[in-house]
Amino acid sequence: MKTFIRVAETGSLSKASDRLRTAQPALSRQIKLLEAEIGTPLFIRYGRGMQLTEAGQELLARVAGLVHQLEKSVEDVRSLRTQPSGTVALGMMPTVSYVLAARLARRVATELSGISLRIVEGYAGHLVDWLHRGDVDATLLYGPSSDLHLRVTDLMFEELVLVGPPTCGLDPGKAVPVADLAGLELVLPSRPHGLRAVVETAAQKARIELAIRFEADSFRVLKDLVEAGLGYTVLPMSAIQREARAGLFRTAPLEKPKVVRQVILALPASRTDTRATRAVVDLAIDEIATMVAKGDWIAVPSEGLLNRTRRDTAPA
Repeated sequence: MKTFIRVAETGSLSKASDRLRTAQPALSRQIKLLEAEIGTPLFIRYGRGMQLTEAGQELLARVAGLVHQLEKSVEDVRSLRTQPSGTVALGMMPTVSYVLAARLARRVATELSGISLRIVEGYAGHLVDWLHRGDVDATLLYGPSSDLHLRVTDLMFEELVLVGPPTCGLDPGKAVPVADLAGLELVLPSRPHGLRAVVETAAQKARIELAIRFEADSFRVLKDLVEAGLGYTVLPMSAIQREARAGLFRTAPLEKPKVVRQVILALPASRTDTRATRAVVDLAIDEIATMVAKGDWIAVPSEGLLNRTRRDTAPA
């Protein structure tokens, strides 16, 4: 299975051979044995490489996460007598990654030197799929958590603000009714994005239709379009705080209704966490709590985050 995954990832027996440090004929023989066992071709062979068949794509989606978890379980048992070690993949939404990723990586490097942290950016729907498949070990998501079949910790609530170009008349001290969004050209992510769903829910409550001028699924592109004067967007203040201070954007709070997103941390319900995963999750929650308490992340902590903080700071 490891051979199959590496050949699928690289698209080449020779590249997989280099990565696995195994002779190419041995890899070819393993692939043929696997195809014989399954009873259908898994690859289409070309002169310069190999491409997955439909059956191969289906098999890769089903086994990649399982093999990854098996490797991590072996790493975890090996490290029982030492500090946690291994690789941890932590999923983050782009707006969360912008605020948290570098700070968390610095703490992992300092406090968890045996752990290699892989930060995976994605939309909420993709992150849930990757968590179920085992491609990520834990992830930060939009709430609420009631519809997710996962183990979750509620972290915080963030108010979203209207963001416009530096030449617009938005005033941080003057709230804009959500109904007024109907008269603005908007730049928003496409519908799979959780941020889009939050904004559309607020628009439905205000009984308006949104005029979406551009869709941008890249957080950087979203900001570039607004800065260029091509429309307005809605983002958490934490995600554009630096740019707003530099005068690249103007912002205003939204009201009637207030537009709020909940951030949660999710772990798979059916898998046991490795020591490394638990250590990274604890560090991430601690860093988020510290940022919120210091005002570096403008948000209201949830009861789950407050309880976690109280427990960690309680006297022994």
